[in-house]
Amino acid sequence: MEQLIGFLHINWLNLLSLCWFLLCFKGYNAYTRKRARDTHCLASVMHNYRLEWMTRMLHREVRIADTAAIANLERSVSFFASSTMLILAGLMTVLGSTDKAIDIIGDIPFASHATKAEWELKLLVLIGLFVYAFLKFTWSLRQYGFTSVMIGGAPQPDDAAEPELKSHATRLAIMSSMAANNFNLGLRTYYFSLSVLAWFINPWLFMLMTTGVVVILYRREFNSSTLRQLVISRME
Repeated sequence: MEQLIGFLHINWLNLLSLCWFLLCFKGYNAYTRKRARDTHCLASVMHNYRLEWMTRMLHREVRIADTAAIANLERSVSFFASSTMLILAGLMTVLGSTDKAIDIIGDIPFASHATKAEWELKLLVLIGLFVYAFLKFTWSLRQYGFTSVMIGGAPQPDDAAEPELKSHATRLAIMSSMAANNFNLGLRTYYFSLSVLAWFINPWLFMLMTTGVVVILYRREFNSSTLRQLVISRME
């Protein structure tokens, strides 16, 4: 018990900053999922565009452009998945040479002193985040593949009634939106991972950067000029 109290006394600031990070990371993801159901945001507006896209696609006999667009989206996700693997390889390399990294950060005037164990814990948190991002990117990649298969198996305009075409368009839009949402989660993890870098310098800076990431993400997804243009375009 005394050892636990001593550990908490020594590392309370790091634990506080980590808890704040987890609260912001998980809380923002939960908040966006809930808000996307009843308010305009990039996720909800883009789903409407995908539904319109798939509805128009099912009324075309030639769908080469549609499959090419899905393939282009797959390439973007594949790029980030490959980049994540390279980042993980670099982090594993740093994990094996923490002493040199500590010396480099120690030269920064306002950097807090950290033990080797603390550094390794911070690196493990960063590695865990990029593993999570990699899983999201690869799952997004597979879902875009499923969308391609669904487009390939979609009925021709003359082979199905309008209710069947509408139902198929809805399923296609949902699948492509699921793929886009997982890609978005991977990108958000990249943003939050950048804030973790500040943890190596100072826990207070880490909490400040985490808060800044939440503000940036919120403004881009719920209150950006891009969103306003997307909404206006649908109203015209």
